[in-house]
Amino acid sequence: MNLVPLGDRVVLKQLVAEETTKSGIVLPGQNKEKPQQAEVLAVGPGGMVDGKEVKMEVNVGDQVIYSKYSGTEVKIDEEEYIIVKQSDILAIIK
Repeated sequence: MNLVPLGDRVVLKQLVAEETTKSGIVLPGQNKEKPQQAEVLAVGPGGMVDGKEVKMEVNVGDQVIYSKYSGTEVKIDEEEYIIVKQSDILAIIK
């Protein structure tokens, strides 16, 4: 991947949504809403954004939950990514 986010932007890769039935059958999540969980693939440098100091608090490899209608979806080399502002990330999953 050659995406380098600028400012307080973060590149996310959405986690695959799968559902398991009570009997153990795994159903792919194609018919459902996309999950709001993703893995951080790249983090911008932070710094001064709109006149405010922004410290980046997420790291590459973190799993996060982000706002439902946030970000910009991009497709590069048949892979889909989401670019969001750090403020659109709601939580880090530990």
